Formats: sequence, C-alpha cells, structure tokens
Amino acid sequence: MTVAAILAHKGRDVLTVRKETPIADVVRLLGERRIGAVVVADDLQRVTGIVSERDIVRVLASRGAAGLEGEVATIMTQKVVTCADKDTLHEVMERMTHGRFRHLPVVEDGRLAGIVSIGDVVKARIEQVEREADEMRAYIAMA
Repeated sequence: MTVAAILAHKGRDVLTVRKETPIADVVRLLGERRIGAVVVADDLQRVTGIVSERDIVRVLASRGAAGLEGEVATIMTQKVVTCADKDTLHEVMERMTHGRFRHLPVVEDGRLAGIVSIGDVVKARIEQVEREADEMRAYIAMA
C-alpha cells in the first residue's frame, strides 16, 4: 500500500498556516480541529515548517503562557521530513518511528499534496493485515 492509497481514502486537504501566524492562533486551530500538527507553508504551498503539540508544550514549559505571544516561525520544526505519494506504508512507518514524530507532510513537485498521521498509517496497516488474513482463510477453505 502507498501514501497515495491512504490519501485517496482520507483526502488531501491540509490545514496550513504562515510562519507569521501567532502561536496562540495555532493552539486554537489545533484544539478546534482536533488535530496534532499544522503545516507551515508559503503562498506557493511549499513546506517551510511544521508545528506539533509537542512544540507547543515545549514553548509553554520554557516560557509559560507568554510563549504563546510569539510567531509560529520561532517554534516550528524547520527541517521537515516529508514523504511522496509513491512511498510505501512500510517506508512511512519506518520514517515516523526513526524520527519519533506522528505527522508526515506529503510533497509532490515541491508542493504540499497532503499529510499522513500515525493514525492513518496504523489504520491502513490494520486493514491490510485483515485483508491478508481473509484471503488466507479463503485460500485454505478452497484447498
């Protein structure tokens, strides 16, 4: 299974913000949308960063509530690990596990094309394993 298959089911809409967005606005968006990360992108939909719940917790731990007054550029991860439509479920799982993050922007031709979360990946993997088990049961029943 590939990232393209996950996105075909999930959709390609991604919430983005600009690097000038106040951190407090990002906190509000994460809460309202019930999501764990937001991609920071420019006007051409090129990924310039990502802000996750962890980033918010770090700024709160170090600066307290005053940390929410800054711009997202001050706390975002700038070296964003991404994936492509053609990447496999296994490749994406490996990247997420190795990097210890839960959100992976999908980039095609240098532009944001979607996002996959660890929840999306786990759900796809469970469906894949269940499908394989069903196929094995059917094969055994026909033997």
